Amino acid sequence: MKLNSTTSCIQAIISLVLIFISTYLSLSQTQEWIGFTNGKDIRCLAEEGEYLWVGTAGGGLVKLNKSTGEIIVYAKWNSKLPDNYVRAIAIDGQGNKWIGTGVFIVDGPGEGLAKFDGVNWTFYNTSNSGLPDNDVSAIAIDGQGNKWIGTWGGGVAKFDGVNWTVYNTSNSGLPYDYVNAIAIDGQGNKWIGTSGGLAKFDGVNWTVYNTTNSGLPYDLVLAIAIDGQGNKWIGTDWKGLAKFDGVNWTVYNTWNSGLPDNNVRSIVIDRLGNKWIGTNGGLAVFREGGVKLKKSKRRSK
Repeated sequence: MKLNSTTSCIQAIISLVLIFISTYLSLSQTQEWIGFTNGKDIRCLAEEGEYLWVGTAGGGLVKLNKSTGEIIVYAKWNSKLPDNYVRAIAIDGQGNKWIGTGVFIVDGPGEGLAKFDGVNWTFYNTSNSGLPDNDVSAIAIDGQGNKWIGTWGGGVAKFDGVNWTVYNTSNSGLPYDYVNAIAIDGQGNKWIGTSGGLAKFDGVNWTVYNTTNSGLPYDLVLAIAIDGQGNKWIGTDWKGLAKFDGVNWTVYNTWNSGLPDNNVRSIVIDRLGNKWIGTNGGLAVFREGGVKLKKSKRRSK
């Protein structure tokens, strides 16, 4: 079953890239949704200029050039990636990639946290650090360079490069110890998506949003991203995508939008305001008012 998982992920990556190559230069700026429905098993996304880093469920880590469709795959068989199930990616101010490996029922638990500087790999796990659990499901980096690391069962850990601080249901207002997503807004608030609702942490106080006290469509939150206007984009398990402007909630799903699947596992927002959304049904890109993508320049012969 491990081989089947890996094979399906590689096929998914190839399908995704082929669709990118064939459609990229002809995208209409009046479209709101563009779906890449053959690219399955996407678990996390991170943007770095012209590149999109894609974490997969069993196929490792993919570096995708958004303009050309060129890919580089990092996996256990060709690199020092500790596990091929990549659930979280974040990029710090020095360009280091922080990679979280997460639980996959067939393959067993994850292998902790990896730091990749483009050449060297550094590993953190429960035996050599203050990481509370080896299933790393979310990573965010604040303005001071602290890494906020969500785990599947161990709550949230803050890592300043030396010291580790753990927040869980027993010592904080975190609503659930199974953490799936973390995002940090312009005021430094941490937005934490758990399997028991959404939490906001300002460094002192905790505020919890769930289906009973807000417009959140489902308490199992899988992804969070924050746009330039401060809107929170929240992906849920089986109930679609929610936008929260601080007061109002708007929900997008397969019935009222071009979202390819209601299981939204990853969201990244690029510099043009496009929302890149990874789902169980593939990758979609969305922007209110129309998708905008920069066309690659053709070289003259």
